[in-house]
Amino acid sequence: MFGCLGKLVFWACLGLVFTWALLVLLNPWALHIGGRSTPLLYWHGAGTVLAKDGKTHPLYVFFFPGRPQGFSSGGRREGKRKSADLDGGGWLCVAPGKMERLELSGNMYGGYSTMEGSLFDFRLLEWRRGFVINRLPNRGFFDLAGTFHGPDLVMDRPNEQGIRFTSGVFIDNATATLKWTDYDEFLADCRTGGRTALSR
Repeated sequence: MFGCLGKLVFWACLGLVFTWALLVLLNPWALHIGGRSTPLLYWHGAGTVLAKDGKTHPLYVFFFPGRPQGFSSGGRREGKRKSADLDGGGWLCVAPGKMERLELSGNMYGGYSTMEGSLFDFRLLEWRRGFVINRLPNRGFFDLAGTFHGPDLVMDRPNEQGIRFTSGVFIDNATATLKWTDYDEFLADCRTGGRTALSR
């Protein structure tokens, strides 16, 4: 019994190591994001998203290398060639203590061994529950794009689009500066309506 369990654990660990090594091979930049070591190949941070109408909302995101979509989905932006697909998620604070879950998809342009100077763009969609037949093709979303300035991800590209959320929240032409931080700090910021140091 123990022998079989031990083998299962061994092969599971071997599979994880192989998957990690493959991701590193395809995305060596993910080992060092925003000036810090990220051996788990993901980055997370929070800040305040500012919409065209002047409304602000605390925002938390995390992202990591996504499954490659193939050369047919490549492209360029601001003179940089697409170098990675991104997946992730996040939370948007729509009112004190009230949050909307988000699904993140995106791209990185420029870079391979390092993300220095690379452009990141995100599409943050309202969350779709699993096992739902209706896929909500008109889910609300907003886009962000920008680059790392030292440890901060400054999403300052203008004219990024957005579509109203089912809840009525509408964010377009959005900008944000995201700083490496934990979810708990974002949660505290949301509870106070964005009045903590995280939002400044």
